[in-house]
Amino acid sequence: MAHIRHIISHTDLDGVTAAAVAWHHFKEESPLKVTLTGYGSVDGMILENLNAHIPMVVLDLFCQKEATIEEIDRTHQPEEPPFLFDHHETTAQRYSNRPWIVVDTSMCAAKVYLEWLLQHDPGTSARCLAGMVDIANDRDLWLNQREESRLWQAMITLCGPESILTRLAFNPSWQLESFEENAAKDFIERQEGRFEKALEIISRSKDIAFVEDGILEFGDVSDFGGLVLDRLDNPPLIVAVAARRVMGDWVLSLRSRNAMAGNVVGILRDGKKVRGGGHDDSAALYFPPFYSQEQIKSSLDAAVRTIQERDKPVGTSLGDLLKAALNDK
Repeated sequence: MAHIRHIISHTDLDGVTAAAVAWHHFKEESPLKVTLTGYGSVDGMILENLNAHIPMVVLDLFCQKEATIEEIDRTHQPEEPPFLFDHHETTAQRYSNRPWIVVDTSMCAAKVYLEWLLQHDPGTSARCLAGMVDIANDRDLWLNQREESRLWQAMITLCGPESILTRLAFNPSWQLESFEENAAKDFIERQEGRFEKALEIISRSKDIAFVEDGILEFGDVSDFGGLVLDRLDNPPLIVAVAARRVMGDWVLSLRSRNAMAGNVVGILRDGKKVRGGGHDDSAALYFPPFYSQEQIKSSLDAAVRTIQERDKPVGTSLGDLLKAALNDK
């Protein structure tokens, strides 16, 4: 019996590019349903597909509930190929040994998936997106080696992820048309103005820079985080940008150095009210609608303090004693 195939992927440039890779790979095999979503919905979609026996590929996302993982473990057959492709540290640390997942933190999810396809099906038509995958990789890993990656992120913000997915399905080239490039550059110019405003009114403590809802736009976060962390004389430990989503819940985008963002997610994510995931230095948390921004800020502050206390040296170590003895000679 013929089935549709469900492609489930994230809404950022990496997720959209990964979905386009899957679309080009499967476009001549079966009807395709594509859903671009976030961490709050992925569990339900996976379980629905499992119950309906609908084949799927899940990209740049991972389950938030242990019950979902247990159900996948129970139903996945040894002869079946993996269907979940990810690259987040939070996934690799706990679940990389599962046969139904391919995870590699050294590259973006779109590249993880394309590399796997090329290894197992060298003739895949998805190879036409190799150039675009490199752009997404540059963007998602903060390599900043390709000017085009910021332009493509601007296109995601301007047009929305579904529109860019359509563009890549129709035209997989990473090279922007002149009218696309002009629109993206105009957006970046206006974006710099938003950054100046955000820096003026940012809620800043020694350790946390918190940007409240309504100041920045979707797609601003990575570039603004880089601005604060890399260009300020006394950067904070973490940059957090809050945004209330259409359904009323909150997304808190986190950027850091030295793994603070990933550690915060590890502390605050409970799989019930607060969800999230990501990398050591680029992650996100999702809070229920009844949270206020003050509560979110308080939670973030408490998590950072907990991490600092946890990492603080305890007492005098043997190394300290040896160093002191050597200095006395």
